[in-house]
Amino acid sequence: GDTVARLGSDEFVAIVPDLEDATHPERIAQDIIRELGAPYQLDGMHVYVSACIGIGLYPRDAPDAGTLMQQADCALQVSKSEGRGHFNYATTTLQTEVRSKIALSNDLRRALARQELSVYYQPIIDVATGRIDKAEALLRWKHPQLGFVSPAIFIPLAEDAGIIGEIGNWVFTQALADIKRWQATTNRLVQVGINKSPAQFESPGCDWPALLAQSGLPGSCISVEITEGLLIRNSARVKQHLLEFSAAGIDVSLDDFGTGYSSLSYLNQFHIDYLKIDRSFVSAINSDPNSRALTEAIVVMAQKLGIRTIAEGVETVEQRDTLVALGCSCQQGFLYAPAVPEQEFRAMLAAR
Repeated sequence: GDTVARLGSDEFVAIVPDLEDATHPERIAQDIIRELGAPYQLDGMHVYVSACIGIGLYPRDAPDAGTLMQQADCALQVSKSEGRGHFNYATTTLQTEVRSKIALSNDLRRALARQELSVYYQPIIDVATGRIDKAEALLRWKHPQLGFVSPAIFIPLAEDAGIIGEIGNWVFTQALADIKRWQATTNRLVQVGINKSPAQFESPGCDWPALLAQSGLPGSCISVEITEGLLIRNSARVKQHLLEFSAAGIDVSLDDFGTGYSSLSYLNQFHIDYLKIDRSFVSAINSDPNSRALTEAIVVMAQKLGIRTIAEGVETVEQRDTLVALGCSCQQGFLYAPAVPEQEFRAMLAAR
């Protein structure tokens, strides 16, 4: 007496009219996930698929079929965000969260046109000279009603919505314009590190070397910051992008080094110019012997390989001095300055 229908694309709905008890929907969801997860043959190869499921119950969650479908879809979206093989029930809290996420995602689509996005810069200091050696570009979104929205919230939204490529290109061109402005006012060419997420590498139209060539600036003014997780993918597209960066003279920084899937083979396979020591090591460098030992190992290894290191999250004089003693003199953090708007950074650059 159950009904299964395809809604479109990769979404299906199962209508189960006679539930035995409160656990019956869970058993059905687990059965579906298990059966779909079994391998099957396709052109002589083993193929695996997976499912995520959202569950809505009538009349608890909705008074009619249309609303029940909406509730189940809300639960499905949460299951998708948790990864493969999950199921969730529709709840009032869940509905509120999903609706809020959808509304925020729609606002983000219009944020560029409304000039709500801006690029802040956090200086990276060469402790030996006290000069601003580089800067990291950090995207900020000031929502008209919510105020500043955390990048940890809106960057994943931009990736899910498929607009991260457009936003990333805007950040890149904005940084190039700012670099030119600083060069004109201070007669210095400051390198800017720009984060590029895995989604941007797969996004069409993210040809940063071409944008750089159009600007007339040298490749040395840009450092692209990536994470170790990107290298694990070992995709042809990623390799091609990294080769293009190298050919254009653009540096590559490995961000949050040591906190992800660290593999020394990556440092051989890919041309890496900088390792950024994660703030979790820096914050405990004077209280945890293991953090100090790991930081020292990263610095020594990088020096042997001809790679420079940058310490993130430096907040105290003690952390600064310990890092310098270990051989890491390139540092960024609140001890020096937080990320600031372009005008403030320009004034800071002129003062130093």
